[in-house]
Amino acid sequence: MRVDVFTIFPSMFEVFLDFGVIGRAVEQGRVEVRVHDLRAGAGDPHRSVDDAPFGGGAGMVMMPEPLFNSVEQADPPRPLLLLGPAGRRFDQAIARELASGRGFSLLCGRYEGVDQRVRDHLVDGELSLGDFVLAGGEVGAMAIIEAVGRLVPGVLGNELSAADESFSDGLLEYPHYTRPAEFRGWPVPDVLRSGDHGRVDRWRKAQSLARTAALRPDLIDARGGLSDEEQALLEEFGLA
Repeated sequence: MRVDVFTIFPSMFEVFLDFGVIGRAVEQGRVEVRVHDLRAGAGDPHRSVDDAPFGGGAGMVMMPEPLFNSVEQADPPRPLLLLGPAGRRFDQAIARELASGRGFSLLCGRYEGVDQRVRDHLVDGELSLGDFVLAGGEVGAMAIIEAVGRLVPGVLGNELSAADESFSDGLLEYPHYTRPAEFRGWPVPDVLRSGDHGRVDRWRKAQSLARTAALRPDLIDARGGLSDEEQALLEEFGLA
């Protein structure tokens, strides 16, 4: 998978691409990330990428010329998505959607935003991490690259890891435990040490349902509520 990123701060991505899951994916050649400096597309000696808005107002706006030039010179994979507050709310479903393709590109906005002609004639859409304000799209781009990149086959090593994680089936993930079996008087649940893999699987599903109902009831509502089978599973483990 190839991912292109357009930003005025390309050095922000250097450390990010060297470590963790994405660092390994890049090293193994499973994910290729190309970072482009938007200032390289500027047409003046100062490499300007922003200017005052027509009509007045606070702040500066990213000019169309450097952005169009940078994208056209790179010929990046599509879709090209602008990181901005008006976009689709990024979630695991969109991550899976992007991971199913051969690549995509991200345009990191800054300042007060981008010239509207960039939205109208250059990008294919817009993504948002949520209803809060950041100084630019770079942090959001890193989050999207990691969320999508870890779904690329072979990146995680264990293909079941991604399937079991939070939001993969519309639920929060079940709790995890490791050694020691007892810590400061708090034991690991007996079911996890029972060796009964079928019961372990049912317990984990019940825990996912219970945690989601308690912490994110909106996700339960989005699934159409609890089925009779799920309600019975909660009752089996005293979680109804």
